[in-house]
Amino acid sequence: MSNIFKLGVNGATGRMGQRVVALATQDSTLRIAGAYESATSVKLGQDVGELAGVGHLGIPVESTIDRPVDVIIDFSTPEGCLQILSRCEERRIPLVIATTGLTPHQKSLVASAAQMTPILMAPSMSLAVNIAMKLVADAGRALKDHSSGVDVEIIERHHRYKEDAPSGTALKFGEIVAKEMGQTNHIHGREGRIGQRPRQEIGYHALRVGDNVGEHTIVFGMLGETLEVTVRGQSRDSYALGALTAAKFLVTQSAGLYTMNDALGLSV
Repeated sequence: MSNIFKLGVNGATGRMGQRVVALATQDSTLRIAGAYESATSVKLGQDVGELAGVGHLGIPVESTIDRPVDVIIDFSTPEGCLQILSRCEERRIPLVIATTGLTPHQKSLVASAAQMTPILMAPSMSLAVNIAMKLVADAGRALKDHSSGVDVEIIERHHRYKEDAPSGTALKFGEIVAKEMGQTNHIHGREGRIGQRPRQEIGYHALRVGDNVGEHTIVFGMLGETLEVTVRGQSRDSYALGALTAAKFLVTQSAGLYTMNDALGLSV
């Protein structure tokens, strides 16, 4: 295989897709070779480089995979993700799924497709977020048997346009905590006279404000002290760069389901 990988981007005209395209043009190991949107998109046929603000690339936005690609990054919608998933499964094209909000059934379809082609799926492509997940796992493990008990709350902020809540990243943080500490109840917000806080509970709180690209705080509350792990994104480039890292990792892998831990060499 060539040292330059041919990259396809699904959801190429969205905010994240455009940043993936723009940053990929600055990477000497990657070349944009495909750009995809739904068949109803008004941007079909337009040059994806011009849409991303990096000049003419000679790659039109298409609704099907008509050009050879080595790997595809999906930053679209759950519906758009499933469409590209079936095509990648049929053609054995490695797929990085950065789309969030998939249902359990949709995730099962991803797992099934991974038996035929390499797929990397993660709630966040950010390097900092994935390192924070490791820190949260370590903290949960250390605090599991704390004598005063530990209350865990997860607060996340995203831009006003985000459609799913809590974020997939917040839910993943909760999954990591529950795995280490054993909480069984996941509560989304609180209202009214609800009584004393149960010990086996993780609380989630989703804020939707302005153009916030992503912020997560995991609070470990004890009697007399508090530990907080906070990770903030300053720009969407952190997610786009992470997705490019994932794509370069995935293109050399065999069929299977991978995570950002695999791409970054982290263990949680």
